[in-house]
Amino acid sequence: MASKHNGFSGNAASGRADRRGACLPTMTPARSRRIVAALLSHHGNPGPALKYVNPYQLAVSVVLSAQTTDRQVNSVTPRLFERYPDFADLARARIADLESIIRSVGFYRTKAGNIRALARMVMERYAGRLPSGRDELMSLPGVGRKSTNVILAMGFGIPAFAVDTHVLRVSNRIGYARSDNPDMVESCLTAVIPQSDWISGHLLFIKHGRAICKARGPLCGQCPVNAHCDFVGNNPGTRP
Repeated sequence: MASKHNGFSGNAASGRADRRGACLPTMTPARSRRIVAALLSHHGNPGPALKYVNPYQLAVSVVLSAQTTDRQVNSVTPRLFERYPDFADLARARIADLESIIRSVGFYRTKAGNIRALARMVMERYAGRLPSGRDELMSLPGVGRKSTNVILAMGFGIPAFAVDTHVLRVSNRIGYARSDNPDMVESCLTAVIPQSDWISGHLLFIKHGRAICKARGPLCGQCPVNAHCDFVGNNPGTRP
């Protein structure tokens, strides 16, 4: 079920979503192009919020970011990467030392184990180099589909559209999908957004979700896509 705070209700706009939900036929490639163009005009080209300089740092940061804000992750990674600058050093780390460094990050005990296990697997299976294949990345501890998409896109420049809580909310409100299933929403987005726009689109949807299409109190009057948005169309009080 969707979180009650994610701004998505399964019965909104086009009926209650089933377990996976559905892509909405009213979202055409042409309508999507207008939406993406408006977001780009308003937000520019936002970069990723996580701070990293190489695939190693990105992979570790992504694992740490689960159910934690990027700002919180960025507050602990400088010390973490100074002490453990690569997979080899991280693979040899003591769990107690890792926990001490990342303690302020949610679920830090589980994540300390995951990032060390990830480092050890990369050392043992991939000679210390983070793999760039989807299946290989998804086999790493703490790395699921969303994390894999982020690593592929941000670390290797391989087109992928990661669906986090912001992308999920924005996609449902605007009218790409009626689903609280990230995999379904990803398929709906990639069906109408050209592959060349997947990476930038992911970043734009996140920026829009954080800045305007907020879970609580969305700023619909300031929204550059309110003319194309199902949420505004079905909630007249939100129109500017």
